[in-house]
Amino acid sequence: MLATINNTTIDLSKPIDISISLTNNEQNPIAWYQDIPEIEPVKMGDWIGKVSEGKSSTNFNNIFFNPHAHGTHTECLGHITRDFYSINQCLKQFFFTAELISVEPKAIGDDLVIAKEQIEKFLNGKSTEAIIIRTLPNPETKKHLNYSNTNPPYLTEEASIFIREVGIQHLLIDLPSVDKEHDEGKLVAHKAFWNVKDVNNLNEDARMNCTITEMIYVPEIVKDGSYILNLQIASFENDASPSKPVLYKINNL
Repeated sequence: MLATINNTTIDLSKPIDISISLTNNEQNPIAWYQDIPEIEPVKMGDWIGKVSEGKSSTNFNNIFFNPHAHGTHTECLGHITRDFYSINQCLKQFFFTAELISVEPKAIGDDLVIAKEQIEKFLNGKSTEAIIIRTLPNPETKKHLNYSNTNPPYLTEEASIFIREVGIQHLLIDLPSVDKEHDEGKLVAHKAFWNVKDVNNLNEDARMNCTITEMIYVPEIVKDGSYILNLQIASFENDASPSKPVLYKINNL
């Protein structure tokens, strides 16, 4: 099934899902010192919402999880502001031009960072609405890591400013955060990307319609280059939502 978007043709029958599914076992990625998600049947008296238990005609589960800690999620600037802003109100369009780049973070002291010059080099002057950063090396074990207290790689403030200044609206990365894990709450990369100057009194030129998506996974077989991104979220009135970013290869390149 072919579709054309701004003179660009994609095949909707060949989606490339770069999300990580949510499960209730140790295979689920974890961050921010949380336990694994809970997916359990509802229990009311002696009734259990599970067909195999023999008293229910349906499987009827409660799910307890944290979007930021338990897999692929998309967040708006409400993640860092005093006032409430919802991802469901900030993200109103869902298809974007996108560039996938692969970057090996640089060692600076005890940290691994993604620097401005690396992103600038790989973008090579291309204009795009979204950027997808795949960090190297890229083992499939990323999909199952417990990132808590591991000091994962992160974006420098300068890199985040560069991404903002070239007009990129949507930043996707295969890490639990664009910022350093233990940063004393500074969140300089988040603030730079969203152009948030004061979390207590939001400036008028803050980037309300821009999003950050974290904890994706881009398989090795997917080549760097230009794609169409379909950024799908659940309709949560929350600063973040579990999400399903899907790439489509551009056929007419």
